[in-house]
Amino acid sequence: MVLARAWSVALFGVDGVTVEIEADIGGGKPRTQIVGLPDASLNEAKDRVRAAVRNSGLQWPDQAVTLGLSPAALPKGGSGYDLALATSVLVADKKAPPDALADTVLLGELALDGRLRTVKGVLPCLLAARRFGLRRAIVPVCSLAEASLVGGMEIYGASCLNDVLSWLRGTEDNLSRPEPIVPVVGDPPPDLGDVLGQPEARWALEVAAAGGHHLLLAGPPGTGKTMLAKRLPGLLPPLPPEHALEVTAIHSVAGDLATESPLITVPPFVAPHHTTSVPALVGGGVGLAKPGAISKAHRGVLFLDEACEFAPNRLEALRTALEEGEIRLARRDGVVRYPARFQLVLATNPCPCAPPRESDCSCPPNTRRRYLARLSGPLLDRVDLQVRMRPITAMSTHLADALPEPTATVRARVEEARRRAVHRWSTHGWQTNAEAPGPSLRRNFALPREATTLLDRGLTIGAVTARGADRCLRVAWTLADLAAVPKPTADHVAAALEFRDRRAT
Repeated sequence: MVLARAWSVALFGVDGVTVEIEADIGGGKPRTQIVGLPDASLNEAKDRVRAAVRNSGLQWPDQAVTLGLSPAALPKGGSGYDLALATSVLVADKKAPPDALADTVLLGELALDGRLRTVKGVLPCLLAARRFGLRRAIVPVCSLAEASLVGGMEIYGASCLNDVLSWLRGTEDNLSRPEPIVPVVGDPPPDLGDVLGQPEARWALEVAAAGGHHLLLAGPPGTGKTMLAKRLPGLLPPLPPEHALEVTAIHSVAGDLATESPLITVPPFVAPHHTTSVPALVGGGVGLAKPGAISKAHRGVLFLDEACEFAPNRLEALRTALEEGEIRLARRDGVVRYPARFQLVLATNPCPCAPPRESDCSCPPNTRRRYLARLSGPLLDRVDLQVRMRPITAMSTHLADALPEPTATVRARVEEARRRAVHRWSTHGWQTNAEAPGPSLRRNFALPREATTLLDRGLTIGAVTARGADRCLRVAWTLADLAAVPKPTADHVAAALEFRDRRAT
């Protein structure tokens, strides 16, 4: 007969499944076994938990202990089940009453002396527990700030196993309560006013920020490609609460959250090196895949500097995520889905030798073509804005009457354009023009024929694909929002089409 039950959570990507832990004592020689598809790290928990109980001044049962994890067919792993396993055994051994465990989820790894250590994924675990109907959670003290982001639950923090047992017995309450989270003000983002010249690239950056579009910056070294890319997050508005929780949940699974202020409220900026592997870029690992750089950049910016130095398989792995806004990874223990709705910014030199002036290029034509061919046609077809950057001239750095606009000025225009887009798409649930699907743009928000004549001509002669035409329409709507007009005109569509000129590379 089952003598005790406790609750924990199994994570599959950022989705959680509540796990019922049943403890049965008796029925054979002294031993401890865990059933329910535990992996190696979870199977080791029986020795870890037994030592933690003994070193907490308690007696481990000298009978057969069977711990069942349900759903039994669901693969389970990690050390986050330790606290629930230990508590269920002690309750089954009559060392604590079972009443409080009925609606409480327990998360945490046990040290051999009974201390509670933090685990990854506390936030998505508690979100799953709340959906299931559990109303109370006990987590390690160092995870208390992260756990407090979940509303509608009683959150408690424990520093050791004995604190949890004392609370269950009602003898004393040593559990901690969440403190109000004080946002940590980080360093201000780099200012756009630091970038000299490049009016076309600055305008493309503003359009990208206003509409959530992907961007390619191509040009000689030292023209400000990296500087512009690093200033894009400063133009983006803060994350709304629902998006902030999405991003924080991903970083919680990855183990990247700050302890004192875990909520991520600013769009992330992720810039992997060109030697990064495919699993590091899109996600991977043994058993169940972990999030990669594209998921960590969710609702933010993924910057690939020296894009043509990336191996082609790295770049091609981005294509599905760019189109669908998520990545699905199949591994031995199952398929996980991670959100990956990011803005891609590519920066590249026009050739391997990359002289300051292109007229000084010493690369043979075939070498130049092979270098740029690493950015394949299907990948570039998904990049809305493609800009050719020019060398900075001495005169452009001394024009007193043409000082570059600072970030604050441009961000005000971006925020106003985004408000127009949100108001327009509010009934459909889209936040930016880049999220609007092509069929809806052509059917529900169709432009007059005179506005799309040039785009239709480009489709006829094969200068643009059907996907590219949809992306031109999205950029045209962004240009209209920045111009504060209700609908794109023929000039906006022509400007959007010019942004897709492949001669930019």
